[in-house]
Amino acid sequence: MNPKWNGQFSCFDLVARPADASGERVRTVVSVMDLEIGANDFVVMAGPCAVECEHQLLTTAEAVAAAGARVLRGGAYKPRSSPYAFQGLGVEGLKILRKAREQTGLAIVTEVMSEEDVDVIAEYADIMQVGTRSMENYALLEALGSCGCPVLLKRGMTATLEEFLCAAQVVALAGNPQIILCERGIRTFETATRNTLDIAAIPVLKTVSHLPVIVDPSHAAGVRSIVPALSRAAVAVGADGLLVEVHPCPEKAWSDGNQSLDFTEFRNMMDDLQPYLALQQEARELRPRLVVGGAD
Repeated sequence: MNPKWNGQFSCFDLVARPADASGERVRTVVSVMDLEIGANDFVVMAGPCAVECEHQLLTTAEAVAAAGARVLRGGAYKPRSSPYAFQGLGVEGLKILRKAREQTGLAIVTEVMSEEDVDVIAEYADIMQVGTRSMENYALLEALGSCGCPVLLKRGMTATLEEFLCAAQVVALAGNPQIILCERGIRTFETATRNTLDIAAIPVLKTVSHLPVIVDPSHAAGVRSIVPALSRAAVAVGADGLLVEVHPCPEKAWSDGNQSLDFTEFRNMMDDLQPYLALQQEARELRPRLVVGGAD
């Protein structure tokens, strides 16, 4: 470990990477239904940016499940930059997500924007997503400490890794150790992509923290054609999974259509990842781990 990182990150004692009695560095595995995120399996979460209607979500759920995704993503509440953009279906969207879980067996990850919505969303979701705009919403992070569900914490678009782990520490300190970190690209001077994927963040986070780390290539890219390449890069540097936007007809998506894959593109990407995943699997099976149980 870089000696500088000891002082920079070790203050976040609940999320910093500990050693076991033998001196081995252990990792947390977050259990969600029959999944173990951060263990040997590479877990792909996929689905539309927003839940638009029942047909759109159910067809997407079936398609991503058939291609190998294990978790369905879909926003029922959408924090949008423009007040004129689609803001989500709310509770109706949550009900559609629950129906998709019943039909496909996929776990559900969806975003929570306010501490006032934590209890109702926890009734429907298996993983509570904290979006980039909410990473420093400490009232929300503290409320998630007692929600009983794992938390997928996205890095703020201008946050340093130190600030990112500080937010994770808030959730853990509030009583919830079931945290999944998500690198989703940060805002830089570059304009060719929506954000800049900080690929170095993945090995750094996996060195200084025991938490699982996944990558959102869709928001990093903003352009669907390079999502598969960023996904391969995520596998190569040791990410524990992906969070990918998939839509039946991206050109007609109500939000984030430019970065969403259609069903064929997603299936092709999953097929192309297999050789990279096989190499990663060999390394994963050798490392020690610490399992953190999921919600009942």
